[in-house]
Amino acid sequence: MAFPIDLRRCQILGLAGTAFLALGGETAGALPVRELLAPSSVHAALGLVGVYFGVVLLIAAWLLLGRLVRSADPPTPRALLLVLAVWATPLLIAPPLFSRDVYSYLAQGAMVDAHIDVYAYGPAHLGGPLADEVAPLWRHTGAPYGPVFLGVASALSALTRGELPAGLLGMRLIALLGVALMAAALPRLARHSGADPAAALWLGALNPLVLLHLVAGAHNDAIMLGLLGAGLVAALGRWPVLGAVLVTLAALVKAPAALGLAAVVLLQIRSGRHPAKAVLSTAAASAATTVAATAVAGTGYGWIGALDTPVSPQNWALTSLLGRATESLLTRVGSDLAPLAVPVWHVFGLVLTAVLVLLIWWRWRPRPVYALGLSLAAVAAFGPAIRPWYALWGLFLIAAAAPSTSVRHRVAAVTGVLALAVLPSGGSADAGQLVLAVSGGVLAVVVLWQAHLAAQAPALERTA
Repeated sequence: MAFPIDLRRCQILGLAGTAFLALGGETAGALPVRELLAPSSVHAALGLVGVYFGVVLLIAAWLLLGRLVRSADPPTPRALLLVLAVWATPLLIAPPLFSRDVYSYLAQGAMVDAHIDVYAYGPAHLGGPLADEVAPLWRHTGAPYGPVFLGVASALSALTRGELPAGLLGMRLIALLGVALMAAALPRLARHSGADPAAALWLGALNPLVLLHLVAGAHNDAIMLGLLGAGLVAALGRWPVLGAVLVTLAALVKAPAALGLAAVVLLQIRSGRHPAKAVLSTAAASAATTVAATAVAGTGYGWIGALDTPVSPQNWALTSLLGRATESLLTRVGSDLAPLAVPVWHVFGLVLTAVLVLLIWWRWRPRPVYALGLSLAAVAAFGPAIRPWYALWGLFLIAAAAPSTSVRHRVAAVTGVLALAVLPSGGSADAGQLVLAVSGGVLAVVVLWQAHLAAQAPALERTA
């Protein structure tokens, strides 16, 4: 007998999940250094169990909501947006979760506000409390972000005067604005692509990765994707120049969004515009936007050189894993080529990505939104660095334009795995922490199973 599903149950279950996330994060999250607890402490252990208990509840709520979306009486897009708001609410006041990147954002914003070259120097050059919050690996590394995001971070730094609680809240509100733009764009992009707007919202906006990393983690990928989605919506209508401007602004947050300019050109051509005019108008709008945004931000063009910012030596991108394995093998056989293994694999990954992107656009050029989603997924998968939230680059647009339900199912399966891939502190896991995380997830499964049995009991008694 099926577990009874309705929108209210999904809403309550997901709310319970994010509430446990927020509570567990109070002791196990990416806390300010003065509030960090030893991982072995009782409070940190309980927090870690609570976070993973909440993650599994949230995933379960999302999957049940997906069944409801595919039912004969699916919820409306407006009802789904309300669910998103309810699920996100507890995370507004939670500490940063799953990453310490938000502290880097605040430090870099303070550097720009202080007229320090954020591309030439790392946060250590700023010094003070904000620099202390940045993960040690990145304290001496220049910013890899574009002038639009750094301009926003600088304005926030000036507004909050470098105060950490206000800065963290401000960054989360900025990320929420990006998520709101994503949610607003998805139904329109889905209708254009012949997809179900409710299914697009379920996969692209209510996705656990969005809540865990864009909202709870306050990542600037939210602004990139929000601007990208808004730009594509504008290009679908009568404002292709505005579309090019918005997509360029997205790329000036994080560079991968620049691929969206190809979609803007193709959308214009599909609407009947001459290809040469489409390319020239898009290029002109993009160039003007880049010059203006860089001038306003006052960061200069160092962001171009920052595109090759080094990645973590322990990054678990596919090419990095293969590079380290090759390096280890060459070291064992005494080869002098061992130090070249990782760089060579990274170059191979970039070449493979370029080839895949060209093939994708050739195959799917009649569906530019979907082609863009697949291209961004390839960039994330085969680039030299990867984080779980990078999957959202492609997932956001695949959700809007996937040509079949099977594609959405495969993407949903990837989401479930990645949602469990990072500790709430943003650090690496030891054996004890893994045991605690698994315990929290298993406890959630047991509770869900007991709830399932309790829901079945009355019906079984009636049929007995």
